[in-house]
Amino acid sequence: MTQASPNPASKPKARPRPQVMKLTDAAAQRVLELTRRADSEIVGLRVGVKNGGCAGQSYTVEYAHEIRSTDEVVEDKGVKILVDPKAVLFLLGTEMDYKVDKMQAQFVFNNPNQVSACGCGESVQLKPAQV
Repeated sequence: MTQASPNPASKPKARPRPQVMKLTDAAAQRVLELTRRADSEIVGLRVGVKNGGCAGQSYTVEYAHEIRSTDEVVEDKGVKILVDPKAVLFLLGTEMDYKVDKMQAQFVFNNPNQVSACGCGESVQLKPAQV
């Protein structure tokens, strides 16, 4: 009598990682314009969150000249957004838009993790996303 070989333990399938952010068409177009007009070669825009301001935190957007090993890379509508690893939980589910009106033109973050914002619009209060 031979023993049946044990079935290999099947690994549970990993659930797909959600995309941290998505971009509107207007935001993607603006990122593309900025990438083309930059004085030096850039790979995309780096987005993050820093402490400060009336409400406690503010969004940061800067040129990214390289992709860091710790960056969360978001590719959407033909452009790259690099998310600072410290900001991922605060930005999860965020839609980045670009708005132009009579007084200003700026990136706008429609963030489900935003709890409040200051009256001047320069800072926000964010909570980590529930995952």
